[in-house]
Amino acid sequence: MEEERMLPIANVGRIMKQVVPGSGKISKEGKQVMQECATEFISFVTGEASHKCHNENRKTLNGDDICWALTALGFDHYADAISRSEQLIVQDHSKQEL
Repeated sequence: MEEERMLPIANVGRIMKQVVPGSGKISKEGKQVMQECATEFISFVTGEASHKCHNENRKTLNGDDICWALTALGFDHYADAISRSEQLIVQDHSKQEL
């Protein structure tokens, strides 16, 4: 993969550290592998959503397109989690506007 199209390795490492026990360590190679996998996963899902938008003559992806792609690719649990998070964000923004 092209280096500039990958997720930032520092961000990947920071996320990985959040789930590793306090005494655990993550090798540079481990971070690089996770960086490649996460970047590829995002590209895979985004490509599927983009294909749907293209077929519907739309140019802009939205959250529903990503959730649709996740479900179509067999990642229903991720789509459900994103939908729930999106609902919480909308509720939070509604409260802030009051």
